[in-house]
Amino acid sequence: MSADTLKSQLPVAAFGRVAVLFGGKSAEREVSLKSGNAVLHALQGAGVDAFGIDVGDDVLQRLLNEKIDRAFIVLHGRGGEDGSMQGLLECAAIPYTGSGILASALAMDKLRTKQVWQSLGLPTPRHAVLASVADCEAAATELGFPLIVKPAHEGSSIGMAKVADVAALIAAWQDASRYDSQVLVEQWIHGPEYTIAVLRGQVLPPIGLGTPHSFYDYDAKYLANDTQYRIPCGLSAEQETELKNLTARACEAVGTQGWARVDVMQDAAGQFWLLEVNTVPGMTDHSLVPMAARAAGLDFQQLVLAILADSLEARG
Repeated sequence: MSADTLKSQLPVAAFGRVAVLFGGKSAEREVSLKSGNAVLHALQGAGVDAFGIDVGDDVLQRLLNEKIDRAFIVLHGRGGEDGSMQGLLECAAIPYTGSGILASALAMDKLRTKQVWQSLGLPTPRHAVLASVADCEAAATELGFPLIVKPAHEGSSIGMAKVADVAALIAAWQDASRYDSQVLVEQWIHGPEYTIAVLRGQVLPPIGLGTPHSFYDYDAKYLANDTQYRIPCGLSAEQETELKNLTARACEAVGTQGWARVDVMQDAAGQFWLLEVNTVPGMTDHSLVPMAARAAGLDFQQLVLAILADSLEARG
């Protein structure tokens, strides 16, 4: 993989006036503010005519009133990563970065993403949907412990918990229900975690993750200084190729475009298990896509220009 094939070859004037959309009202607002400011400063530093919009109730009016040639979406979570902002921009005829409406909505729904992967024979942990105490008890019997509980439509590990007994499972389901009416519980995979970024159709070097926390939670992602990031990831060349091929198939199944990041676990037998795909990954100083891009030979500014360049291409 050559860094030159990933970089934007376009003059910055070709982008026109770029609105960086960030903030929003989701549970991931604080992360999005950091990501958006980093992207905005990088674009401006490259000479792009870019300005920021902290997305609020007046976003439609601002999109219509401002002169905008294209939008760089750095909204994490609902309202920005779930297809709704993509639909709004398409109605306003404003080109935008990243995946389209369908892929964005699908990837934001962890349950339906898993169902698509399962239908294609792609490996993803066994799971159940929780809507009652009885569901929790049935899931415990069917899946065993430990388990991981997740709101089906949140990111950044918000509302997630690892549990080891029925009482903890019920408490975690009740807590996750504060964020989402649909709660997912998955079989816990014992083994290392990897995250793999995809940029402009190419799979970037995988990153191996390590944390003293019970799992890669919100604190480990954005606040802790003891999280370990391994690049190279520590896999053999054969296993790394297998992981990258699985990532490409996972993204193709969902229909991602432009850029994305896939989270994967590996069990003791060496089997990889798909967890989820993120269509607007974090772009903070702790974020993973910029790390993978650096390993591929792109600095942060080159990365944001490469993501923006794909907004000029017609969507299928």
